[in-house]
Amino acid sequence: MSSTRPKIVVLDDWENALRDLVDWDRIRLSADVEIHSRHLEGSALSDALAGVNVLVLLRERTAVDAGLINSLPTLKRIVFTGARNRTLDVEAAQAAGIDVVNTRGGPSKASTCELTWALILGAKQRLLDTALRPGRPQWRNAETTLAPTLEGKRLGLIGLGDIGQRVAAVGRAFGMEIVTWSPHMTAERAAQHQATHLPLQELLATSDVVSIHLVPSAPTRHLLNADRLALMQPHSVLVNTSRAELIDTDALVQALVAGRPGFAALDVFDDEPLAEDHPLISLPNVLLSPHHGFVCKEVMQAFAEDVEKHLTDFLNQ
Repeated sequence: MSSTRPKIVVLDDWENALRDLVDWDRIRLSADVEIHSRHLEGSALSDALAGVNVLVLLRERTAVDAGLINSLPTLKRIVFTGARNRTLDVEAAQAAGIDVVNTRGGPSKASTCELTWALILGAKQRLLDTALRPGRPQWRNAETTLAPTLEGKRLGLIGLGDIGQRVAAVGRAFGMEIVTWSPHMTAERAAQHQATHLPLQELLATSDVVSIHLVPSAPTRHLLNADRLALMQPHSVLVNTSRAELIDTDALVQALVAGRPGFAALDVFDDEPLAEDHPLISLPNVLLSPHHGFVCKEVMQAFAEDVEKHLTDFLNQ
């Protein structure tokens, strides 16, 4: 390393997890560190990254494309958290001679499964609209929603990977029937996980709860479009803790207005943070969470430990 102190910039530490869990005092002995807990865009982002040598990305909260990479001539290493980052142009970074490393994912599959069920149960009970808010009918009354039990109902899983399998296991514990579809699903593979393989149209038309657990790809972008959403029943719940691009958001807003599906519970959005005037926010039949699927103590601890290791390795070169 040269005698000039390297500059480390951490973006989008919204929970202050890296701020609190990394031993920054030790790292600051050899480097200047800036930690940003708010999302930066435009000139604010450019100013923050001026002269940066190491960039730490917390998940996919800030897109780092070829244009941004090429505007950072001093950048030597990018550290991103988790197993993959689809908004980082790794090829452009490597072409620019930038070292790209990542952290472990931690138990994010477990935390995403837990959040999925928090959303399913919250949506089922319509917990977002408690009767105890000022101006609302008080306590239980004739307008109270009579929530169904989950026992005997159909849970449709779009994707049956590690997270989908965990969600299925909980569904079976509730006494639900598990059906599934994915682009490469077979009846034999579904049966291995005590599920039934159905065509996507049938899954959407017959499931009481539909939960999405796919890794996005070009063929699955806007998989749930206007025509497919219209297949869902007025009583059904759609849950997405995977990726926003799997659903056509504009079509979903219109579908929810039309009442098919009857309710949506979402943890992921096309642009995050979600804009205050986004049409989803004003709908009465949605439950929204701020991309909390991977956010838990154990995951952030794994992120922090590996970020600290990668930064220390860089400073020791």
